[in-house]
Amino acid sequence: MRSILYIAFFTIVLNLSAAKAEDMELTADNRVEWHQKEQKIVAIGNAVASRKDLRVRADQMSADYKKTPPAGKTQITSVHAQGNVIMSSLRADAFGHTLDYDLAKDQMHLQGSPAKIKTETETLTATDGIFYYPNAKKAIAIGNVHADNGKDQVYGDKMVAYFEPKSGSDSSLEMKRVEIYGHVKILNAETTVWADKGIYNPKSGIVKLYDNITIEQNGNRLHGDYAQSDLNTGISKIMAGPSSNKRVTGVFKEKSKDKNKDENKAKTPAAKQTSSAPTATTEQK
Repeated sequence: MRSILYIAFFTIVLNLSAAKAEDMELTADNRVEWHQKEQKIVAIGNAVASRKDLRVRADQMSADYKKTPPAGKTQITSVHAQGNVIMSSLRADAFGHTLDYDLAKDQMHLQGSPAKIKTETETLTATDGIFYYPNAKKAIAIGNVHADNGKDQVYGDKMVAYFEPKSGSDSSLEMKRVEIYGHVKILNAETTVWADKGIYNPKSGIVKLYDNITIEQNGNRLHGDYAQSDLNTGISKIMAGPSSNKRVTGVFKEKSKDKNKDENKAKTPAAKQTSSAPTATTEQK
């Protein structure tokens, strides 16, 4: 039989929006403990904290609280969930091994292999953890970071993502702006981009790139210090930095345009023997 505890002060835990305090049901397969002297609540064994718009599941969960003057109201100060953490809410879901929530700092720290935050339109993962700030609608992901919106793939050592309510929805979030640092790589079906730093707007598909930039499309490559690329149209602009003496360079691969020459070659015995070979290309700089 599951242990059940209704507690009026176990509120707004792991909520991804500033909401009114509501009672939350805390259950566990093994036991729920209330340590009044330590001002702590512990749930052990498939612990679940749930309310109308939120559900958190973990192997074990604990919450620290304090009483605030003058009325002595009880207030949660921190929450720790450990083991197979799954958080589900109206705006986003999170998955990891551990989840720590410091309410005073308005900061969650999710760790996993990898840690993952998933909205209706995007998925964000990181091997070294994700910090999430619910009221600010901001996430900082560290370590082999990967963001996927179903159309574009974004990679980097560190990523700072800002969310906003999805158009036409009061409950769902979508990425508004993403800042990427270190070993930046952005790709879709048409284009692959590398840089040291990037700023990405998922709605417009515009990426601003800085330092050591390479843009590749259909075998063609551009190199420079600053670039702006439209992942939707495939149009990219690249230039040298204002303080750099480097030149913008490009390598373009083209198929032979001399059809008659190709047709004549195809009629020769030697050409017939090698007709399965790939089309020759030329490089221009």
